[in-house]
Amino acid sequence: MREQSNPFAREPMTVAKPVVWRPELAKLKGETKHAALTERIIADIDAGILKPMDRMPTHRDLARDLGLSVQTVSLSYKEAERLGYLSGEIGRGTFVKARVTDRAGRMMLDHSVNEVLDLSIVRGVYLDVHENASRDILRELSEGDNASFMRPCRPIAGLERHRETARDWLRTLNVDATAERILITNGAAHGIFLALSCIVRPGDVILCENLTDHGIIGLSNVLGFSLKGLPTDDEGILPDALAAACSAGGVRALVLIPTLNNPTGHVAGAARRREIAAIAEQYGVFVIEDEVYRPMIEEDLPSICDMIPDLGFFVTSFTKTVLTGLRVGYLVVPRSYSIRAASILRVTSWSGTYLAGEIATRWVENGTARQLVAIQREEARKRQQVAVDILADHIASSHPLSLCAWLRVPPHWTEDSLVRALANQNVAVTPSEPFIAGPGHGGGIRICLGGRLNQSSLAKALTIVREAFEQLPPVYDIGSIG
Repeated sequence: MREQSNPFAREPMTVAKPVVWRPELAKLKGETKHAALTERIIADIDAGILKPMDRMPTHRDLARDLGLSVQTVSLSYKEAERLGYLSGEIGRGTFVKARVTDRAGRMMLDHSVNEVLDLSIVRGVYLDVHENASRDILRELSEGDNASFMRPCRPIAGLERHRETARDWLRTLNVDATAERILITNGAAHGIFLALSCIVRPGDVILCENLTDHGIIGLSNVLGFSLKGLPTDDEGILPDALAAACSAGGVRALVLIPTLNNPTGHVAGAARRREIAAIAEQYGVFVIEDEVYRPMIEEDLPSICDMIPDLGFFVTSFTKTVLTGLRVGYLVVPRSYSIRAASILRVTSWSGTYLAGEIATRWVENGTARQLVAIQREEARKRQQVAVDILADHIASSHPLSLCAWLRVPPHWTEDSLVRALANQNVAVTPSEPFIAGPGHGGGIRICLGGRLNQSSLAKALTIVREAFEQLPPVYDIGSIG
């Protein structure tokens, strides 16, 4: 039996010293001094001069060094914090925040350190079989006549053969759509963008889960709609909450991930899906069904959009379940939106990439796609078991076939402090902030179990997470806080 460490054992006091950062005042530009300083903070973070988890100089020290007032520095720090570049912690100081433009952690983009055990991005497991399949298809393409998919630039929605094969694949997901309603996209994120662009105007209210994929939150900023997260249970959005929101009026659409929700792993059962479809139909609310993980589940689950074809947009792709680099997706639209969707596709990327579409088509036709999905299922089961063995007491929600798990943050940690502590040990995880679309989520961190990490490296990373959970945070020098 593993010996339990004392989670409240006293640690030696450690002091996180602020970075030495003195931007040249003469080079600061902006309408006001605090705006100029804010711009320099942002520029130096984006340039990597100030790095994630760096502790900023105290307000007083920076004001003295730059010949500014403490109030000016405070205003700059506050604005940079509002924009997501800094994070202030009472009793600790101000830190450079792990971030990217869509509010996800910087670790999700920064892979300059090879030793990072990256649990921050949901990726399919990548094994030798994936490498071999990639080599085989590229060799096959190099030896054949490729004019049929390398020469055309139309149709915009995708080559006819690609859409016919997409129709066959979609039927395995319980979506019955004619090829005329199908568009080939550059992944699921592209498909969701197209679907929303078809129906949403700035200011429209869009509903989603209270914890949802960070891409939806990013799109709310790009397209200017108002995102409202709804409470959930183990099957996703609560029907009563959905009905109440719709009855209040002004709701344009619902975006949801009914299968293996990111980040919680929730799966909506057949009855829940029928309830959601019925409510959407009652109130005339569009549904964008993000089913990027649907191939992982062999259970016979109905498609929400298939029940309401005049209101439903169905999105899936090969990226999460077949091969990470195969950025090909399928978007099914209501018949009345097929021309509009193709028009938006044309102005965003002209079309899906025919070469990638050809790979997906051949893999569907010859059974490779189905085989690689089966391998993902098997690996997901194994890796979820590793997570349960190491982190069972800390898992708030997950699923045996999910590529991620949602963990409770112990009460003696804040999310940012925990993420920072793990980053210092070269383990990258994602806090709740990028996923928050509504209240009542309770906080947490997401760990991802796929990618190139083998099971041994995964176990090592999860053990570091567990040990961090069982320790107290470092104690910082309160006297140095400005």
